[in-house]
Amino acid sequence: MKAIVIDQYGEKNVLTEREVEKPSIQEDQVLVEIHATSINPIDWKVRAGYLKDMLPFEFPIILGWDAAGIIVEKGSKVTNFEIGERVFTRPATTNQGTYAEYVPVDENLLAKMPASMSFEEAAAIPLAGLTAWQCLVDFGGVKKDDKVLIHAGAGGVGNFAIQIAKSLGAYVTTTASEKNDAFVKSLGADRVINYKTEEFSEMLEDYDFVLDSMGGEVQSNSYKILKPKGKLVSIAQPPNEEEAKQYDVEAAFLWLDPKGEQLQKLADMYDAGELKAIVGETFAFTEEFMQDAHTLSETHHARGKIVITLK
Repeated sequence: MKAIVIDQYGEKNVLTEREVEKPSIQEDQVLVEIHATSINPIDWKVRAGYLKDMLPFEFPIILGWDAAGIIVEKGSKVTNFEIGERVFTRPATTNQGTYAEYVPVDENLLAKMPASMSFEEAAAIPLAGLTAWQCLVDFGGVKKDDKVLIHAGAGGVGNFAIQIAKSLGAYVTTTASEKNDAFVKSLGADRVINYKTEEFSEMLEDYDFVLDSMGGEVQSNSYKILKPKGKLVSIAQPPNEEEAKQYDVEAAFLWLDPKGEQLQKLADMYDAGELKAIVGETFAFTEEFMQDAHTLSETHHARGKIVITLK
């Protein structure tokens, strides 16, 4: 099968296109023929070697942890999925990722695609959508009338977080640039703060929950707007325990735990018209375009998700 692999850590030019052996599956797995995948910051962070202590993979590494496609083989213990079904998934974090024509996936990490969902939309959802869900629902316990701040609402996780928070009945504020103001409002944001000209920490107070995707000073300033016993979750860097204690805030770092049943809930939200998958730019499945896609992701200014189409 065709795959785009890395044989060493480095800049985008280490992404190399070549033929590799089609993976085999275990009895509790299926083989998915990939129609679309997407780019996430974890992809280029692994590529650059930033996560080599956390994820000590052996080379060659196939990056990518989002997939949408069709089941072409199933293991003997797989009971809920059939060959020919359209599925999407955030596969396990291994060196056998989704920059490839086929990927083996554990049954418990699969979800069925709604009939109206395109492969590009499906590829945009898993990693970012599940991250947003676990931040807001599992950690945040966000409920009706909670005041929620989502940083970088136009980004991959942010756009899903706005929509999920609104579906839970929260009042949602987000930070975005002026050019994304109308976009984040279209997702349901009640208030938009222009991070280039306005300081959110001087404008907001008594918030119940913050989703921090920036870290650094943004994270530190986020404590100031939370009410006592409020919650802050970061996907950028582990919060400072002293700071959290000083503001009497519950703070945590979230590392995604992929779950097929939660992905199915996002599929149900899509079916009900409560969730849109925002496909920003799409690229073809070639070495050159994959390098371009990494360059775009590394700017931190892509709107929605960067999707790669294979079929």
